[in-house]
Amino acid sequence: MKVKQMHDLFEEPQQEKIDLKLWREILKFAKPFKRELLTLIAFVIGVALIDAIFPYMSKIAIDRFVVPQTTSGLGWFAAAFAVIVTAQALNVYAFIMTAGKVESGISYEIRKAGFARLQELSLSFYDKKAVGWLMARMTSDINRLGEIISWGCVDLFWGAASMVTYLAVMFSLNWQLALVSMTVVPVLVVISLAFQKRILREHRLVRRINSRITGAYNEGISGATTTKIMSREEENLKEFAELTGSMRASAIRAAVYSSLFMPIVLVLGSIGTSLALWYGGSGVMREAISYGVLVAFISYTIQFFEPVREMARVLAELQAAHASAERVISLVLTEPEIKDSPEVVAKYGNSLNPDRSLWPPIKGDITFENVSFAYNPEEPVLTNFNLEVKAGETIALVGETGAGKSTVVNLACRFYEPTEGRILIDGIDYRTMPLLWLHSNLGYVLQSPHLFSGTIIENIRYGRPNASDEEVIEAAKLVNAHQFIMKLEKGYQTEVGEGGGLLSTGEKQLISFARAVLADPRIFVLDEATSSIDTETELLIQEAIRTVLQGRTSFVIAHRLSTIRSADRILVIRDGAIQEQGTHEELMDARGYYYRLYTNQFVEENQEKLLGA
Repeated sequence: MKVKQMHDLFEEPQQEKIDLKLWREILKFAKPFKRELLTLIAFVIGVALIDAIFPYMSKIAIDRFVVPQTTSGLGWFAAAFAVIVTAQALNVYAFIMTAGKVESGISYEIRKAGFARLQELSLSFYDKKAVGWLMARMTSDINRLGEIISWGCVDLFWGAASMVTYLAVMFSLNWQLALVSMTVVPVLVVISLAFQKRILREHRLVRRINSRITGAYNEGISGATTTKIMSREEENLKEFAELTGSMRASAIRAAVYSSLFMPIVLVLGSIGTSLALWYGGSGVMREAISYGVLVAFISYTIQFFEPVREMARVLAELQAAHASAERVISLVLTEPEIKDSPEVVAKYGNSLNPDRSLWPPIKGDITFENVSFAYNPEEPVLTNFNLEVKAGETIALVGETGAGKSTVVNLACRFYEPTEGRILIDGIDYRTMPLLWLHSNLGYVLQSPHLFSGTIIENIRYGRPNASDEEVIEAAKLVNAHQFIMKLEKGYQTEVGEGGGLLSTGEKQLISFARAVLADPRIFVLDEATSSIDTETELLIQEAIRTVLQGRTSFVIAHRLSTIRSADRILVIRDGAIQEQGTHEELMDARGYYYRLYTNQFVEENQEKLLGA
């Protein structure tokens, strides 16, 4: 599937108009900086007021000193002018410093909220969203919002305060001349509205394509080996060129609209200044207006359209930021599909602030009662599924791909919830207990283990940060990982690299197994944990499994049937139902589906050994 087509699946429909409710949600992140924002607004208004004084000072200078050709009082005038300049310099310094603090603070608050929500979202969310989709929102989109809320607010308040002040002074000096100068404003408003929709649409396209490009980079880097093996470099480059070409076209259109808009504002501003000069010049000739007033008016009309231009620029950026705001808020406000009910939260706290003292201990009894489930409503996976697992029992699940093995385990772990029926943990419907109550008692070892950047000891300690070094080493010994770790140059302080890339698959598997054991879970899941490792490492893990799983409820999904012979019970899953169950010996004696699977696999494995020999 092409990158563009794939990422289209992850995009939500967006509104064609700017949504003020959306910006109210964004501005909630500015609440912790309310005092700084008010201070910032005060400084900006101060800057606008002082800006308005300078043309008036020019009027005074012309009418009092230039036209009469006198220097009487010039010292006091110069001193006052120096005080005003100093005050303006301090104001500008203060608002730049404050705006910088607000920008970084708001970006921090949004990122924190976004990351917290990512911790709470269900697995189904990650099934539907690409990494690039998430990364674009957490980085470039949030940066844009931080900039527009801080510096955009500065420019908007400065522009509004400046325009109001200039208008007030202009009307106080000569209301007829002020009206003539402002005749171009209605035309400017109409043109601004006409350009707004087009600029917003193109910026939305740019942000959407940016997500796809981020995703393409991520997939290109993470799948570099596959690309080389499949000789896909040329095709990948073509697909990437299509994406960047689309982004370039949208970005150019947005730039064209913005570049057309700004000259129009400049032309209208020049027309306003020309009207002031024409009408005011006539007034000076008739001696109805002083020369100082005319000079002040020309300065005010020029300065009036400067904030108009700045506000037009900010509004264009605001429209671009609106696309980012839609995307960030869509992430922050996404509700987890699997979450605790309000009653559970009220009693036990949420997943980020739990009250563990009220949690009952888990023994490990698990019961499926008439459970039905479907990822897609039209394609049910389980229907009226029933299963009783006793605490400490090891249950192996075998069957064809897509039979429902992983679904049974995912439901037991509450990564998904039944669409019908219920699942009991120690006789308690697990939906009446916190998610974290069950998840903190889970040990899960995947077929493709994931390690985090850092050292081996940090990765083993990941599920139990307060564990001592001795406890970490004991867990590693328990799963037969200690021996290979000590052979490494830095031992437990060895860096594993991103995703554990500096270690072999077997070594990563042993470390992930030690990590699960250190957390001391009551329920263990081994999902094809030995299918991707060498025979020697498999024997080490099999030996560890026999020790670790004693007394714990465990589910083992295995492709190699020889690895589950010691399970207390083997379930043969076909079409979402249990077709056979029993011990290995019982199922072999029954000579049913499991017997055929095991016999065929045994023959194949022996053939491979003979061919290898």
